Amino acid sequence: MVPQLRAGSDFDSHRAVSGVPRGPHGRVGATGRGTVRASPKGPSTPGEGSTVTEQSAVEVIVERRQAPIDYIDRTREQYSGLGYPPYAWTHSEDAPPWTEVPGPLSELRLGVIATGGIYRAGQTAFTYKDDTTYRAIPTDVAAEELRATHFAYDLTDARDDINVVFPIDTLRALVAEGRVGELGPNFYTCMGGIYSQRRVSEELAPALVERCLADELDVVLLVPV
Repeated sequence: MVPQLRAGSDFDSHRAVSGVPRGPHGRVGATGRGTVRASPKGPSTPGEGSTVTEQSAVEVIVERRQAPIDYIDRTREQYSGLGYPPYAWTHSEDAPPWTEVPGPLSELRLGVIATGGIYRAGQTAFTYKDDTTYRAIPTDVAAEELRATHFAYDLTDARDDINVVFPIDTLRALVAEGRVGELGPNFYTCMGGIYSQRRVSEELAPALVERCLADELDVVLLVPV
């Protein structure tokens, strides 16, 4: 079995703190919802306004961004509120078999499976109803040739920069830097919004495994949306 690396949405607190926009005089702030602005003069006393220390401003920003979203509970409540029966989550009796990564990434061949509905110009776009097909995209494709279609997420950013859901340029850079050994001949993409668990397990998953083995991949990066 090919080992898998998963790209998720875990928050990196260091990047969040260092990425906080700074205004004049070293002030920390954010423009938009939940604006927090700090004054270098230190904490204010009651009645002196709403400024806070830079440290507390950063802590507030980090705390807000780290707050996880419980998608299972949210989906359950949404379905119930719309009058639908409870959502049928996939339940596996057995855990996937553990497979050790066969060596450092700098010596391995890396593949990608992405569920963001990405396809190459000239290929058929994915459909919205339980589409269990996949697309093989050559790893040397120009990013400008890539398209995205999906019913379950806002496509605005993906269509502006495909790397937000399909990190093709980033992976090429990692190969150039020697941090990844090489890329397989193809990346594989599919439409992640498939409600038929049976068709995923019986059709899509076996087809992708077969292609990964044929490409002699050492490890696969999963990029879910």
